Amino acid sequence: MKILTVIGARPQFIKAAAVSNKLRENHQEILVHTGQHYDSNMSDIFFEELGIPKPDYNLEIGSGNHGYQTGKMLIALEEICLKEKPDMILVYGDTNSTLAGALVGSKLLIPIAHIEAGLRSFNKNMPEEQNRILTDHISKYLFVPSKTAVDNLNKEGITNGVHNTGDVMFDAINLFKEKAELKSNILSVLNLESKNYILSTIHRAENTNDINRLSNIIKALNNSNENIILPLHPRTKKFIKDYNITISNKIKIIEPVGYLDMIKLMNHAKKIVTDSGGIQKEAYFLEIPCITMRDETEWVETINNGWNILVGSDVEKIKNAIHNFTPTTKPQMVFGDGNAAEIISSIISQ
Repeated sequence: MKILTVIGARPQFIKAAAVSNKLRENHQEILVHTGQHYDSNMSDIFFEELGIPKPDYNLEIGSGNHGYQTGKMLIALEEICLKEKPDMILVYGDTNSTLAGALVGSKLLIPIAHIEAGLRSFNKNMPEEQNRILTDHISKYLFVPSKTAVDNLNKEGITNGVHNTGDVMFDAINLFKEKAELKSNILSVLNLESKNYILSTIHRAENTNDINRLSNIIKALNNSNENIILPLHPRTKKFIKDYNITISNKIKIIEPVGYLDMIKLMNHAKKIVTDSGGIQKEAYFLEIPCITMRDETEWVETINNGWNILVGSDVEKIKNAIHNFTPTTKPQMVFGDGNAAEIISSIISQ
């Protein structure tokens, strides 16, 4: 079959690294990079490090308001589909690239396969939640990472075409963890000792676009009296400057890093403080305590198994978790066995 895969953001590159090579054993894949993440630190380096095939199309859409960005993707993807005539469109996750790929497939009556279907934070103010729900309801094949995701879809009346394959991010961690240990020298470059620093990331609109939330988060990190490593997302960097937020010298700001460096930083961190969905899971897979600066999470399994805690943007809650949150059990295998890409490829072939 000819499968058109749409990717555009950092987490999708990682998932595609696990899935594309399996798909290409039996099918022709047309890879479209929308350019939603266009900074070289957040795009090019991933293709190089992870051995992702070079995109057949790079739309170079870039940033912009949701309507502008999604609209430009729709126009470009429709033209590609009319030219390539794919048998299936494959989308990942919950970005504007995901929604644009799914909408084009739906309008052109091309079956849509959604990897990482069934996630719900139950907060429809999040653009990601809107994208997930809309994509799930027009997809023919829904590849879900866990039993919770199956249950979420069942509650919305989606039962056909649902396959609990496990999580492709687990595949990716297993694929690249050893390589990261061997190839990445990020700890020596940053002069870090293993388990002697906290790794933090901040990028979600709910935190960056709100001066109070972002100020509180930085205040908590400033006052934690810990060594904090903060790979700074371009949007967060802009808002910190716009809001005139002061960062203490205990926080070491670095540019966004590639996947291998990020795995190494996560694997050797004492704890991780983040608002990223992907990093919550990766922390779980690597058995690193995770503190999530959100009011809800779609990855409820990580909370229920005691390896993740929600702290919102509350200064005291963040500081308290940094000092006191310690899991007491081993993480349970709730996201499959690390063989999701093989299962997905096999189902698509059938």
